[in-house]
Amino acid sequence: MSISVGADYYLNNSLTSQAANRADKLSASLGALDAASASDAELLESCKEFETYLVEQMLKGMEKTIPKDEDEEEDPYLEQFGDTFYTQVAGTIVDNGELGLAQQLYESMKRNQGL
Repeated sequence: MSISVGADYYLNNSLTSQAANRADKLSASLGALDAASASDAELLESCKEFETYLVEQMLKGMEKTIPKDEDEEEDPYLEQFGDTFYTQVAGTIVDNGELGLAQQLYESMKRNQGL
């Protein structure tokens, strides 16, 4: 079963606009957050959202560095749903605290606000 060219165009543009919307939402969330009046949970959640976005962008950038063989076919599922895959992987990395950037950012924000 194959997906038509029109559907490919629609899905690719949809995924690109989803990523842009996510970045805009994150920017608005961080811009509206007042660290002095935010609860600890809100502050930590914003830091985790930022770390998730950062890790996701890093993973996408890393994928672009992988050399492609001309003989090798592209995986149509990864092509269509790669953004979702990277979002899930980034969320798992952040939830497990493997990098710890969110925690460091959270502690820095609390320290700088004198909380």
